[in-house]
Amino acid sequence: MQQHLSDRINNLPISATLAMAAKARELKTEGKDIISLSLGEPDFNTPDFIKDAAKQAIDDNYNSYTPVNGYLELREAICRKFKRDNQLNYTPDQIVVSTGAKQSIANIAMVLLNPGDEVLLPAPYWVSYSAIATLAEATYKEIPSTIETDFKITPAQLEAAITPKTKLLFFNSPNNPSGTVYTESEYRALAKVLEKHPNIYILSDEIYEHINYGEPTFSFAAIESMFDRTITVNGVAKAFAMTGWRIGYMGAPSWIAKACTKMQGQITSGANCIAQRATITALDAPASKIQFMVDEFYKRRDLVLDMIKDIKGFKANVPKGAFYVFPDVSYYFGKTIKGTQINNASDFSMLLLEQANVATVTGDAFGAPDCIRISYAASTENLKEAFKRIRDLLNS
Repeated sequence: MQQHLSDRINNLPISATLAMAAKARELKTEGKDIISLSLGEPDFNTPDFIKDAAKQAIDDNYNSYTPVNGYLELREAICRKFKRDNQLNYTPDQIVVSTGAKQSIANIAMVLLNPGDEVLLPAPYWVSYSAIATLAEATYKEIPSTIETDFKITPAQLEAAITPKTKLLFFNSPNNPSGTVYTESEYRALAKVLEKHPNIYILSDEIYEHINYGEPTFSFAAIESMFDRTITVNGVAKAFAMTGWRIGYMGAPSWIAKACTKMQGQITSGANCIAQRATITALDAPASKIQFMVDEFYKRRDLVLDMIKDIKGFKANVPKGAFYVFPDVSYYFGKTIKGTQINNASDFSMLLLEQANVATVTGDAFGAPDCIRISYAASTENLKEAFKRIRDLLNS
């Protein structure tokens, strides 16, 4: 009955990260000892002080529909967070709370893009960016980068990619999948290019901002000439280990925020009431409350980078944030391993799953076909075992 489905859904790719996670779960049910390094999900529990706030909200009988754009108290807390952490002056009417940062991004694309508009995606990029652009009936153009440039694009590349149809540019720092962090000076150099193109808007996805390792994160909207053209997206999933709570938010020019509220009002309405109340507590807390998770990710990053050195053919940059490594594995393309011909990163990722029982994600899905993404949001024990399996498979 595929022919009865809309072209919209037939043309939409399946999320590669979710597909690999589903495949790993399927193999686990068959009795395979799968170590999953595919999902971008902290392996910590939500901190108790946030859970306590949620319990209090239940006892206080928060159970009704919420305002479409979020409780005023939460939007005020988000404004305080933006001012404290990012030096951004937003007002509550410029804030929209959504069911995860992914919905925030989808809302922005839907209200800004018309059929035929062009979206620029510095690669590598999060898998859903291209799919969301497609859903909005826009086209997208990848701006490539490599390990040699620390997976960063240059102002010259940005200038060359812009066309009269370019409407929206995505930035994501710290980056998923590479862990790359753009510096303030690098962002300002890119902004100099955009100053010449006033009809281009910027979506700055800062969901990993608190997970950084010494390289301070910088908000693109903090560049004065870019503030009125930038939509800043964030959420509590990664830094606060609240992936299942599904709370994301944006700060935007009022007219964009109003349009996103209108869009959301016809799709999901307001986000979960209990999760919103807990998020107020999370955002008002000092960063020291979650530093223990960042410190652990830092240790795991160094462990993973050290283990990668022992695997022939792997090349990796040093991630400055997030919880991923993104090694180039093109050394293996054209080779046959355990009877499997490796033609690309997808073949290689599937080889690791089927022969080493380790789930990763192909770089094809991120616009970087020479790489695979490995999440180190997993226990040290599992990381050591996973890399032992990979090393034993490839070095044999």
